[in-house]
Order: sequence, then structure tokens, then C-alpha cells
Amino acid sequence: MEDYSLLVDYQFCTGCHACEVACKQEHHFPAGKEGGVRVLEMVHELPGGRLDVTYFPYFTPACSFCASRVKKGLQPACVQHCMAGILEFGPLKDVAQELPADRKVYLHSRRSAKAKKKSSGVVK
Repeated sequence: MEDYSLLVDYQFCTGCHACEVACKQEHHFPAGKEGGVRVLEMVHELPGGRLDVTYFPYFTPACSFCASRVKKGLQPACVQHCMAGILEFGPLKDVAQELPADRKVYLHSRRSAKAKKKSSGVVK
């Protein structure tokens, strides 16, 4: 399996938590347990007493990029169910080229087990 990544355009995340629910249902995480993605809410107070609320999808170590779905040619559950369409999944080299300079985004990647084995000799 090649190295994959997720481009997260969190500037437009609505905080609906659909990605969390989809992940937990796909992988049968029990209620109350953290799954592969968690939406964080950050509140910043602005001048004049206004608030700026930012939602930030955070991918936990439990995220496997839905390897079994990807092997079948499907998108990860979080990407498929994201209502705001802020998640883009694909090969790292392709998705990295999509990074916009003018928006709040980040690139989440995890090296595949095969790449880890090549570089370190040990798969953890």
C-alpha cells in the first residue's frame, strides 16, 4: 500500500461531527471511546467581544485511513460522509500538490507499514 494522506481544509469545517460518527460506525468503536478522528472546537475572543469559532478535525493514532475500504477502491468513511466536503484523500505525492496557500489547511499523512519496514527494518 502506498503512502496516503488527507488534506483537511478546516477553514470550512462546520463542526457537524459526521466524520467522527462515520469512523466510529465503520470500525465499531464503542460509545464514549475515541475513534480515528475527533473534531476539536476552538473559541477565540476577538476585539469588541466577538467570538471566532474554529472546528478542527484531528486524526488520532487510531486512524488507519480505512485501509480495508481503500483496498476495495473506496474512500475512507470520514471523507465519504463529510458534509462540508473539506477532506480530500489520496496518494501523498498527489494530495501534497493540492495544498492551497490562501486557506487554513493541513496535511495529515501516515507512512505505510511497507515504507516503515524499508526505512527502519522493523514494523511497529
